[in-house]
Amino acid sequence: MSEIKAYGAKESKADLKQMTIERREVKDNDVKIKITYCGVCHSDIHQVRNDWGNSKYPVVPGHEIIGRVVEVGKNVTNFKKDQLVGVGCMVDSCQECSACKDDLEQFCENGMVATYNGKDEHLGGHTFGGYSETIVVKKDFVLTIPENLDEKAVAPLLCAGITTYSPIRHWNVKKGDKVGVIGLGGLGHMGIKFADALGSHVVMITTSPEKAEDAKRLGADEVLISKDEEAMKKHANSFDFLLNTVPVKHDINPYLTLLKRDSTMVLVGAIEPLEPMHGGNLIMGRKRVAGSLIGGIKETQEMLDFCGKHNVVSDVEMIDIQHINEAYDRVTNSDVKYRFVIDMESLRK
Repeated sequence: MSEIKAYGAKESKADLKQMTIERREVKDNDVKIKITYCGVCHSDIHQVRNDWGNSKYPVVPGHEIIGRVVEVGKNVTNFKKDQLVGVGCMVDSCQECSACKDDLEQFCENGMVATYNGKDEHLGGHTFGGYSETIVVKKDFVLTIPENLDEKAVAPLLCAGITTYSPIRHWNVKKGDKVGVIGLGGLGHMGIKFADALGSHVVMITTSPEKAEDAKRLGADEVLISKDEEAMKKHANSFDFLLNTVPVKHDINPYLTLLKRDSTMVLVGAIEPLEPMHGGNLIMGRKRVAGSLIGGIKETQEMLDFCGKHNVVSDVEMIDIQHINEAYDRVTNSDVKYRFVIDMESLRK
């Protein structure tokens, strides 16, 4: 067991501050990683502020982790010292249930172990995330990062990336499909990039006209302002797929009118009750509303390899860990394009 520096919060109303946490010694199947960069996800803020009512304190957030291997256990053959690796939202699962056998560890029937605020079977208590100097992770939950990618801009791929890539792949989005991405933020900007890389016709759907120029820079072919009723009517019944990244309660009925017959809108943002949905918007066209949660380890590696091939990374703004509380305020005010990433060297200074 070793003591390391980290940043965390001791209660829901407290700022994040430097603290000391414990990491386990490297076991036979473990990989120890020196963390170089860690993305800031809106889920980090929800957990720190106990918005979902299940936080465990102290909370040390961070599940968009990039770093270099510093040590491996004796059973580890697929990772070596100094290799560039990543860790996402999970650090363990039962690996025996039907979900795990289908490479869908995020849906583990016995409960996947989250990178932070999960059950720590090694040291007891709960897990601590990537706002820290190092992390020790079971080899099956460590990911290989393509060396050609910008290391710091890869970090958000471990959550924002896989959260948008997984439904796009699962619902077989392909070249030529008309794809709508609803909401332009950390998730939405990745949805645009992935759909564009697949050769789809990408429409950014937003309430904010001022986001049009940036959406096109990211790869959108068109921008649809959802408050413009005439524009919405022109696009009715024309979309093959909608990726809904809006993170808060909202009315999905206007978007359902955009779908073609037998097409799907997938929710990846709002983990809360939505405005009432009109059943007729589904029945008239045999349309579907679905949800998606991150992705399994196999699919996450597939996503990273895809990003390496197509040079897809996140648009990031770098911060030192000492500015994390200001960054949280800016995220909640939608004042970042499009993901904060912490330079973890700042914690070691």
